[in-house]
Amino acid sequence: MTAAAGLALLLASSCTGPAAEGVADPSAPSNQGEIAATDVALPPTSGVLDYQLGGAYDVLDAGGAATPIDVVVRDATADPLPGAYSVCYVNGFQTQPGDADLWTGEREDLLLHDAGGELVVDPDWPDEYVLDPSTPEQRAGILEVLGPVVSGCADAGFDAVEIDNLDTWTRFDRIAEDGAHALARAYVDLAHDAGLAAAQKNAAEITRTAHDDLGFDLAVTEECAVWDECAAYTDVYGDHVLQVEYPDALAEAGTTFDDVCARDDRAPLTVLRDRGLVAAGEPGYVRDAC
Repeated sequence: MTAAAGLALLLASSCTGPAAEGVADPSAPSNQGEIAATDVALPPTSGVLDYQLGGAYDVLDAGGAATPIDVVVRDATADPLPGAYSVCYVNGFQTQPGDADLWTGEREDLLLHDAGGELVVDPDWPDEYVLDPSTPEQRAGILEVLGPVVSGCADAGFDAVEIDNLDTWTRFDRIAEDGAHALARAYVDLAHDAGLAAAQKNAAEITRTAHDDLGFDLAVTEECAVWDECAAYTDVYGDHVLQVEYPDALAEAGTTFDDVCARDDRAPLTVLRDRGLVAAGEPGYVRDAC
């Protein structure tokens, strides 16, 4: 199933159900986010981590032997991995590639526009529009679409949800910081209410705020070694950090994955993956870990 098809299915089946009923005013104070980390399951801090957004597979082939995976991140349209701690990826602040028709038209007011009124896309991901959570009305509209995706992760059997692009307000100055934080809190509330742990994705500059004020329970970080910001996550979340590095970025930075593994501030679960995150056996597949 494609991401667009999966989201359309969730919209059709869930937007009028209980998950949508509680998001009319997502900026209003809520005690949902006060659910402590002890009330949701956190990932193990040892074992085998894999990051599988580009294609799911159930075991690793290590020298011809099948190795079980202990912690895995997969897209919301995929199934969790039985027997593993499974994290569900949700693009909470930008649209998914191929989903333009779900957001333009009647929902176009939920998308960020530039000073000339044109829709804004992420320059690094030109097939993704940027969501605009600046007002309560916009946040409510965004959550009507993505709230059911978060709760659907729990229904599918995932253990946690990873909310991507938390940092859009730092990259696009027309987005209100307090609005972005209010939307993040709403995602955390939805996750906790559904029994899911909530993972901060990147945004090292607000890690303390994300944990202490927004309620995130763990972090997923890409390229923190390249940017020398791993301690920003491990100092706040301790061992509950899932770290992903990419060969191209390491090469450009003049370092190696062995150097990453030798760092004192790296996460206990650190994985090297190819940029496309393709499935095992596909051309370009890369995976290593420490």
